[in-house]
Amino acid sequence: MNSPFVVPARFCGPPASGNGGWVSGHAARLLAAPGGPAVRVRLLSPPPLDTAMEVRRDDGGIEVLDGPHGVLRAGPSDAPLADDVPGPVGYAEALAAGERYPGLHDHPFPRCFVCGTERDPEDGLALRPGPVGGDVFAAAWVPREGSVELAWAALDCPGGWAAGFAGRPMVLGTMTAEVHELPEPGAAHVVVAWPRGIEGRKHHSGTALYTEDGRLLARAEAVWIAVDPATVSPARG
Repeated sequence: MNSPFVVPARFCGPPASGNGGWVSGHAARLLAAPGGPAVRVRLLSPPPLDTAMEVRRDDGGIEVLDGPHGVLRAGPSDAPLADDVPGPVGYAEALAAGERYPGLHDHPFPRCFVCGTERDPEDGLALRPGPVGGDVFAAAWVPREGSVELAWAALDCPGGWAAGFAGRPMVLGTMTAEVHELPEPGAAHVVVAWPRGIEGRKHHSGTALYTEDGRLLARAEAVWIAVDPATVSPARG
């Protein structure tokens, strides 16, 4: 019997639902070990917090359900990730970019586990993605632990900010990632993010996780869905 799929409240994005990257990484961990093939996760509805959800497996992957409602579908990616990854950014440059992080002035989800400005850095990831030239964003990161979930989480939010999250609230729709190696706790890392185009309400982004010396550990592509600002107030989550 499958163990239930639970998103602890600590790993929120909006106040009442899970961070899309952490949730997607949790699903990916059920399918592939680091170094395995890319996994694609499609979020079907906001993942509830502190709720035991059912995991159903089939030949194509897994589905997670909250009662009768589908929450996500995950499986091997049916296409390789695009070969458009920018080169690495130095840790000092990424750290300085945090001073230009748009979320410092306008953040719809300030309690977000990954990039929220109201989270204690000892609890959340405290990523501060800021522009470093052209369309490229970068964020400095020193992880306290290494896990598939945290690797996916770190690859999540910077892509949204690079895609134009500031002033245009968006939610993660689909994320595809491959993790070659897990980040090393206590070591300096850099997340690089860039926009990959817009199709109506869909905003595409790419992200890559590097070590301080420029070794690529993981990369991802994501599709973000622009939403009505009135529907994403803290009161609604």
